[in-house]
Amino acid sequence: MTEQDFIPKPYKNSVENGTVTWESPSNIALIKYWGKRDLQIPENPSISFTLSECKTITKLTYTKKNDTKDFSFDVFLDGDKKDDFKPKIETFFKRIEVYVPFLKDYHFTIETKNTFPHSSGIASSASGMSALALCLMRIERLFNSEMSNTFFNQKTSFLARLGSGSACRSIEGNLIVWGATKSIENSSDLFGIKYPYKVHDNFKNYQDTILLIDKGEKQVSSTVGHQLMHGHPFAKERFAQAHDNMETLKPILETGDLNAFINLMESEALTLHAMMMTSNPYFILMKPNTLEVINRIWKFRTETGLHIGFTLDAGANVHILYPQSEKAQILEFIENELVAYCKNGEYICDQIGLGANQIE
Repeated sequence: MTEQDFIPKPYKNSVENGTVTWESPSNIALIKYWGKRDLQIPENPSISFTLSECKTITKLTYTKKNDTKDFSFDVFLDGDKKDDFKPKIETFFKRIEVYVPFLKDYHFTIETKNTFPHSSGIASSASGMSALALCLMRIERLFNSEMSNTFFNQKTSFLARLGSGSACRSIEGNLIVWGATKSIENSSDLFGIKYPYKVHDNFKNYQDTILLIDKGEKQVSSTVGHQLMHGHPFAKERFAQAHDNMETLKPILETGDLNAFINLMESEALTLHAMMMTSNPYFILMKPNTLEVINRIWKFRTETGLHIGFTLDAGANVHILYPQSEKAQILEFIENELVAYCKNGEYICDQIGLGANQIE
């Protein structure tokens, strides 16, 4: 498919006003996307677990207006008006207008809330932009009631990507691939797809406990971080490594090799941070407590043989991933030894989910 496939034909139906609400989850990448070109096109493929409890709930109210010259919308977060969110959403609307031509026909009221802290290293932009894209696509489906579910998901993922790259991996579950690679049939740079191959039962209902090491604003935005890959001395090798790791992951997911899974997942996390530490300008996004938690995880894993591993996004928080069968012992370890390193003792227990859900 190409971008042209998402430009709609003249609509058959008309819509005056209404309200739609979607909840969309965040996701945690196992193979990391870091570096992009053109308009939100990834330099390397990525694959992520879709989460369940870390999600954004967005209510979109739309009313037909007479003036169709400009975009018209208001944004609310947790009931408070957020005009500082408007520039990002207007940029998003400008990018997608050709694919969603009714945007200037309505005034939108966007009411959104997260079940997790905003700008704290959990991908709020992924869940937020995917939830908004889902709402817009639900409206387009009113114009075109013959739209298939497959096309709905593909176009929603395509639109969400234009707001936030990783948002394209939050539409469906459980494992989502984004980025064209020879390892994955039908993979695309334009939208995320469900992982198409066999997945061992070891990875069903996989657990993710997120330690909130630092709840403040991120030191560097993801957008800036991606830009730092332009001219990075190790960028070419990193992009090749991601393709190789995608191929390596396939037999791991099929056979249920938890030790190999942990090794690849942790290597990817540390590589992401290594790329930031070796860019120019350079950043260290891990905090002292991040490193303390990692070392304690390694020590506990060696002592017990349990399959506990970690991954990181572009921040200080630690995602601890482990199989459901070992949940009781690992949660006890987390609560007894690791929670002390969290900001205000806060952590989130999550697990792999099925993707977005329409509420009304």
